[in-house]
Order: sequence, then structure tokens, then C-alpha cells
Amino acid sequence: MAFPQDRQEQNGRKTNTFVRTNYKIRVPEVRVVDSTGKMLGVMPTRKAQALAEAQGLDLVEITPGAQPPVCKLMDYGKFRYEESLKQKQARKNAKATQVKEIKFHAATDVGDVTRKVKEILGFIEQGNKVKVSLMFRGRENAHRELGQEMIDNVINLCGEKVQVEQAPKLLGRTLSCMLAPKSVKGGKKAAPAAEQPQQAPAPRPATGLSPTRS
Repeated sequence: MAFPQDRQEQNGRKTNTFVRTNYKIRVPEVRVVDSTGKMLGVMPTRKAQALAEAQGLDLVEITPGAQPPVCKLMDYGKFRYEESLKQKQARKNAKATQVKEIKFHAATDVGDVTRKVKEILGFIEQGNKVKVSLMFRGRENAHRELGQEMIDNVINLCGEKVQVEQAPKLLGRTLSCMLAPKSVKGGKKAAPAAEQPQQAPAPRPATGLSPTRS
């Protein structure tokens, strides 16, 4: 059963909506619902007002457009207080989660990897998601497995503080994945790429493309 709010959002702006209560309800008769939600039926408004007063409650018009209007017996002050708490919590929970991006290259050295991992964990601790992206440049395109090793290494270094929301995926020349804060209630497990131990890379020329893991 819908209840009109005292303040409603309209085009991003709050507008006042008047709610009739008790003796401000001046129609001849109303349909009454008690405090438990039980329908008491149609009765003269004066009788409904007296019934609410006898129970120490308010008679509140909840569906003014009905014929006759529907009113409910309730503690209106308590109702408004609880609604304000719910709205405050909803606004708090609705805080937008930002998506940050940290970029790597297959030739990013160990020092830069460590620094960037700290940045990722900082964003995660703030409740943000982080897109980890790696763009292949020039001859790096011939050794794309190094990029996968880099991304896997970054996920491993982030440890259990993150969950892999989107596994590493190659789009064009960019390999990327999405990391998110670990869920408090059990949480999702990180993707297999983050859980599996890193395998020793196959022998390759010393191109300086892949940093050694400390």
C-alpha cells in the first residue's frame, strides 16, 4: 500500500507534499486500515478520528485519490522518524562507486609495478573498483604472453584484499581486467588467474620486456 511522502524527488529537486492527518481530514467518510494492516471498512470520518484518538494513534490519509480516501491508524511521528532514517541510510548506500584505471606495459619495471599495486590497493580501500589495463607497444605484440604474466603478477601482488570482477580480457592491443573490493560477507573468490601459482616463464631472449618478480 503506497504512502505519500512529505518530500518527493522531482527532476532532481525536492518538493513538499502535504499529508492530511487526524482532524485535517474533512471528507465525510473514509476507508480505514488499522495499525496491523487489517481492513476495518468504510466509516464516518469523525468515528475514524475518534477511534485513532482512543488508541493513542493518528489517522493518516494514505490514498487520497480513492473513493472514499483510505486512511490508516498509526503513530505518524514515529513513522516519519523511521522513514527519515531509512532515507538517510539509502543516501549513504547510494554513494557512487568510482572506477579508477591503472595502466601498465609489458616492460614496466619492478619498482613501478610495486608503486602501482600500492595505488590499486589504496583505491580498493576507498571502496572503488580498479581497471587494470596493459597496452602492447611495438615488438611487445610478438610476446603477448608477457602481458598476461604481468596482469597475473599484479593480481597476485594485490592478494586477498581484492576480488577479480572481470577476468583479464584482450581487446585489440589492450589487455585489461576489473578488480573490486573483497566482499565482507564471504565475498567472491578471485578468478583462477589470481589463485593459481605463477608458472615459470619459458626461456626467451633477454628483451627486458618482463620485470622479475621480487
